[in-house]
Amino acid sequence: MEENLQDHNRLPELKLDAKQAQGFISFFKTLPNDTRAIRFFDRRIDQDLRGDYCRLVVYLMFYYDQDYYTSHGENASFIANTYYHTTTALRQLGSGSDGISSVSVSRNMFETIARDLLLERTDHTLELYEGSGSKWRLSKSGTPGNLGSFEDVLFANNEMQDSPVIVALCPLFRENECTIGMGFLDLTKRVLGLAEFLDDSQFTNVESTLVALGCKECLLSAESGKSGESKNLRDALSRCGVLLTERKKYEFKSRDLAQDLSRLVKGSIEPVRDLISSLDLASGALAALLSYAELLADERNYGKYTVQRYSLDGFMRLDSAAMRALNVLESKTDANKNFSLFGLMNRTCTAGMGKRLLNRWLKQPLLDVVEINRRLDMVQAFVEDTELRQDLRQHLKRISDIERLTHNLEKRRAGLQHIVKLYQSSIRLPYIKSALGRYDGQFSSLIKESYLDPLEYWTDDDHLNKFIGLVEASVDLDQLENGEYMISSGYDSNLCTLKDERDAVEQQIHNLHRQTADDLDLQMDKALKLDKGTQYGHVFRITKKEEPKIRKKLGTLFMVLETRKDGVKFTNSKLKKLGDQYQKLLEEYTDCQKQLVARVVQTAATFSEVFDSLAGLLSELDVLLSFADLAISCPTPYTRPSITHSEEGNIILEGSRHPCVEAQDGVNFIPNDCTLVRGESWFQIITGPNMGGKSTFIRQVGVNILMAQVGSFVPCDRASISVRDCIFARVGAGDCQIRGVSTFMQEMLETASILKGATDKSLIIIDELGRGTSTYDGFGLAWAICEHLVEVTRAPTLFATHFHELTALAHGNANSESSEKPIHGVANYHVSAHIDSSTRKLTMLYKVERGPCDQSFGIHVAEFANFPESVVALAREKAAELEDFSAISITSNEAKEEVGSKRKRVCGPDEISRGAARAHKFLHDFSSLPIEEMGLQQALEQASKLKNDLEKDAANCCWLQQFF
Repeated sequence: MEENLQDHNRLPELKLDAKQAQGFISFFKTLPNDTRAIRFFDRRIDQDLRGDYCRLVVYLMFYYDQDYYTSHGENASFIANTYYHTTTALRQLGSGSDGISSVSVSRNMFETIARDLLLERTDHTLELYEGSGSKWRLSKSGTPGNLGSFEDVLFANNEMQDSPVIVALCPLFRENECTIGMGFLDLTKRVLGLAEFLDDSQFTNVESTLVALGCKECLLSAESGKSGESKNLRDALSRCGVLLTERKKYEFKSRDLAQDLSRLVKGSIEPVRDLISSLDLASGALAALLSYAELLADERNYGKYTVQRYSLDGFMRLDSAAMRALNVLESKTDANKNFSLFGLMNRTCTAGMGKRLLNRWLKQPLLDVVEINRRLDMVQAFVEDTELRQDLRQHLKRISDIERLTHNLEKRRAGLQHIVKLYQSSIRLPYIKSALGRYDGQFSSLIKESYLDPLEYWTDDDHLNKFIGLVEASVDLDQLENGEYMISSGYDSNLCTLKDERDAVEQQIHNLHRQTADDLDLQMDKALKLDKGTQYGHVFRITKKEEPKIRKKLGTLFMVLETRKDGVKFTNSKLKKLGDQYQKLLEEYTDCQKQLVARVVQTAATFSEVFDSLAGLLSELDVLLSFADLAISCPTPYTRPSITHSEEGNIILEGSRHPCVEAQDGVNFIPNDCTLVRGESWFQIITGPNMGGKSTFIRQVGVNILMAQVGSFVPCDRASISVRDCIFARVGAGDCQIRGVSTFMQEMLETASILKGATDKSLIIIDELGRGTSTYDGFGLAWAICEHLVEVTRAPTLFATHFHELTALAHGNANSESSEKPIHGVANYHVSAHIDSSTRKLTMLYKVERGPCDQSFGIHVAEFANFPESVVALAREKAAELEDFSAISITSNEAKEEVGSKRKRVCGPDEISRGAARAHKFLHDFSSLPIEEMGLQQALEQASKLKNDLEKDAANCCWLQQFF
């Protein structure tokens, strides 16, 4: 903050006279009111200063290198509070009621703010204006999904870690379901996509799709956005951190879409025409995207885009809750890079390409067993062959961001420097091919098919070698050592002639310099210097000490131009004539250079398909090498998982560890086994003390499975994984008060998404469900949810809880005859802890063991937190009054265990099971009520009827009676 303030204090204060200030304020107040827009005004060469020549000279002298910008009104307050963390940075422009707040920011600070607004926060748009007085124009605009003209600002000194995607949605609501038409646009990769799918009331499919695509912005019709049904859709966008942009309804019309796409799409339009004709809603969404991004307004987009149909079944689905729970992507709050899975796994070498691909892979884990094993085969090859791995990584470190360079080429924003970077990357490819060709291990055929053959194709004389020839013929590579990027004079005859003429005149100037030194009897270069500047061109200069010696000749033979501390500058007619001639030739030469650079850039842009293909191959190699490097560099090496189809096999993780936790300094991680076996331990209830490792254990299982389906080795001694189509996670409790959602409501919304979206092929992770309400309500909900997941969803589940009574669910495995509904596949586990009998000191063992936990450790954890002894003593006393432990015998498949009850038990397991089933029916009936379509009175009557029916049934069930 102090650095930002110091930076601010060095900036010139915006000072306008009353007329200038009023002119600017008048313009500012004509701008449309957009609460999302943050507007800046470029003050680099403030036109308002030009009226005063003296002020302009002072301005240029002191602030020539100090670009700065201003922001005004509410935007100024936002910037002062958010980035300077103080209102002292604010100034007042104008006076009285017409005055507005103003804040100045340096160029560096502007770039920092732009990166934060467009890449991090994603809840604002950015606009930059240029002009003066009351005449200003919008020169740049950008949104989180369409970085547009700000790309040069955002990525001038930073790698692009993610490709922003814009999505448009057309929801069609019908009774209890909704059909979603979706279009998406990736401006970096020049990809257009469509999809149509059914979704539930929580929009779980929309959420997982937004996560998988890395969506930053979503277009929605203003009319559909106002409907009552769209509230949950807006909530889903908010959970994913997606900026909502409302557009007019008419923009979502697909009437001319086929004609528009025929200009944008490369290749035949017929397959695209067939695709959009079968997806009406998605076509409307795609039409809105074309209009919003103004793709047709730029002819450079013609014939550059591909259109694809997006399938929800192509990748594992991950919603925003799962991404947070598993710490998949980096967060600002991370203490170090190893806090996130991306930070840990990102050992890529290329400049940006590998990072973006890794980011995408982590959001799109694979479902295809063959493709997963293909990636694992490559990782194994790199793990086993150290020389191959090290050679490839050394060569990849010299590869530039080919994707970004190609993007700049196509946008005509590239110069010779970009061409040279592509050339320098291109000449590294033979070394990469050579390293791959030397491999003769068991996966040599895979490497040849996947990488060597494509590399051979794209680098032959008809493709990349043509580009290399173009650069070597056109660019003066010898000048690169001097940091100069120039067209070689031998590339063009006109350029060669101009260069020869310029050099000849320059030689004449040097000859004149020598002759003048002889005439004046001064030593050349030491006493008589030849200077070249923008003001006078070529001039002679002598020191003030030497000036008296030649004063007479200066007055008669030369013209004195300037006398300063560093000496006297003078010229004569010959030097002036040669200098003017040289300047003219130099301008012609420079213009010729510019024309030739534009021609070379235009020619290089025709190789974009070659570079796009090579970028895909190299970035994939980079990520797989990163996986291999991670697998062997950890203190305990990772192992290759065995992958089976989702319909078969179990999930067995022996000696599993959490990769991010074990990577922290000073952590001696204790590994644990996880055995999710169909029909036996497919649903695991995990009990134990706080801080005992329950949350870490269930998360590490999710992380291990995600890593395996991405194609990475996993931190286990042995792993066998049945592919999962989705990971649902309900972990941690956090208020969403900005959206008006309490801790418990957030918990229920996430659980509702699980109940509606999970299948028997998913993985479910739930931690501490039901703690946001009363004990009885929380336990009832937890029991009913567990039964639903076991009997209906049938997905492998890890359910960590402090409700010890839930362990009775496993009773159904062995005593199903006495149960109304036998429950299969439930197993109890606990994290072990030891209490010293004499000191009552609690020691966490962090081992997950079979069976339920036999007691609660809440008071012991309070002692850990250094509660006052009097408070701990009173807590023990009250707990003793409330607890009347009576042992009931519970028979499991493995052994008979004594389990204590925290409260007086007057209900047997059968009654609990019957009561929980009836409670589950009540919750199901209540959640099925179409409340949005009912009037208030009707809704109250229906709810009252359901309650009365439940109360009647409770008369014969003591477990249900506790709720009334």
